Amino acid sequence: MSDLTPEQQVLKEAYVRARGYWRPWTEGLLRFDPAFLQAYGRYAGYAAEKGPLSRKMCELIYVALDGSATHLFRSGLALHLRLALQEGATAREIIDVFRLATVQGLDGCNVGIGILTEELAGAGIQADHSELTTEQRALRDVYVAQFGDWPEFCEQWLRSDPGYFAVLLDLLADRRAGEGLDQRSQCLISLALSACFTALNPQGLRVQIKRALRLGIDQRKIRQVLQMTAHLGVHACAIGVPVLMEALEERSAKAGLDENGGPE
Repeated sequence: MSDLTPEQQVLKEAYVRARGYWRPWTEGLLRFDPAFLQAYGRYAGYAAEKGPLSRKMCELIYVALDGSATHLFRSGLALHLRLALQEGATAREIIDVFRLATVQGLDGCNVGIGILTEELAGAGIQADHSELTTEQRALRDVYVAQFGDWPEFCEQWLRSDPGYFAVLLDLLADRRAGEGLDQRSQCLISLALSACFTALNPQGLRVQIKRALRLGIDQRKIRQVLQMTAHLGVHACAIGVPVLMEALEERSAKAGLDENGGPE
């Protein structure tokens, strides 16, 4: 449908300027609840307008959030991946985003090993506090050299299953060789994945915020990432409004058939 009123056309143009896209669900909201669409456009556009992150970085963050196994929102992923490419992102940078989203699978492991250690201690089984072996120290040194910290879950994995920690470390290894995302960008992507409500990980979020500050990332960028993660909530509208429109069309068609007596 293209029969927009002048007021609706102005609202649509303002939304596209703020968000960079127009989809069937926004068309539906424009017709059913334009005040909410206007409010959402201002809310979601605020971070991009006021924050210091580049447009490319914003799109890469949305690629990470939509592609995360905790969300898997394919239409949003396709939209923001294309917008990221338009903003100059390379295929290698996008692969780095997917790699970081893959590593998000460790969040449950890292939280769980801490709980297991606590429960074992409660049962009288204390963790191993003996001196690390040469191999264990070497693994720890590699991790610290790459990330600059040593979270408690790393110590717990290294002591309880050093073989697993070794393969974990290989998974985390930075293979960009100057072609993919830089260290700060990777940190911001990981921060977004930890902060998003679809897989909120306070422990991982704290680790990533500490890393971001240690890397000299402006706190305004951290705040902007936090603001952006909340935007995924609108996917209730992105999925729901088109379904509503389909249902209304079906009901209208059915009413038309009933009014005309239906097929004989």
